[in-house]
Amino acid sequence: MFKNLRLVYITTPDREEAQKIGRTLVQERLAACVNIVDGMHSMYWWEDRIEEADECILIAKTTLRYINKLTQRVKELHSYDCPCVITFTLNEQEGNAEYLDWLEHQTGFQHPEERIFKNGDD
Repeated sequence: MFKNLRLVYITTPDREEAQKIGRTLVQERLAACVNIVDGMHSMYWWEDRIEEADECILIAKTTLRYINKLTQRVKELHSYDCPCVITFTLNEQEGNAEYLDWLEHQTGFQHPEERIFKNGDD
């Protein structure tokens, strides 16, 4: 019974920035897990010319519920003017069901501002 699971592909200029962003996303429960892949070489158009740079890939695993917050947080922490943040929908009918359940559970955590206290419970 998985709902709206997502992979988010993010590029960063280096491993240090990927670790800073990744740790923040996990600490703030915007992602259940992040993977960092170092050693990527990119070629892209920027300001009307082709650029090349060594970069790092950050892959965050989350749910649709947190995509907007996660994207905003990446933009706040990122050094690029226009960071790459691309979301992929996971096929929730395939893969390790226990892992998908874990992913959903980890991102199902309620953020403090979303908690509703009932009967004096914390």
